[in-house]
Amino acid sequence: MKQMARNVTMTDGGRALGTCRYLLHDRDTKFTPSFRAILASSKVEPLALPAQSPNLNADAERWVRSVKEECLSRLVLFGERSLRRALGEYVDHYHAERNHQGKGDILLFPRARDRQRMGPVRCRERLGGLLRYYDRAA
Repeated sequence: MKQMARNVTMTDGGRALGTCRYLLHDRDTKFTPSFRAILASSKVEPLALPAQSPNLNADAERWVRSVKEECLSRLVLFGERSLRRALGEYVDHYHAERNHQGKGDILLFPRARDRQRMGPVRCRERLGGLLRYYDRAA
């Protein structure tokens, strides 16, 4: 696990985790103090989940399931670069272009141009048509 922490923190100039400030993990014995120290040296705070709390990870697991079913299982990816691009496109679509049923079928972060009430409807595509979004043309 220490090598995993080193691998994650060495990529892209020591910040493979990008702008992440926290790393949530369970209380498995694999997450040793030395593992947490390596993460902390990269300005990522490791946070252990409370003991005997299986429902805390449900949202993260649901998101992973969504990204696997809606994106990754339908693409042939060639290397890390194509994986990162596909995940970036999916995250943009997920937050700005996808209605969320649990939130009353609204967009979480709508763009200003997407709020028009009149005009023809157009279809926008991401990842070669895998992800589609309909909005009003300006």
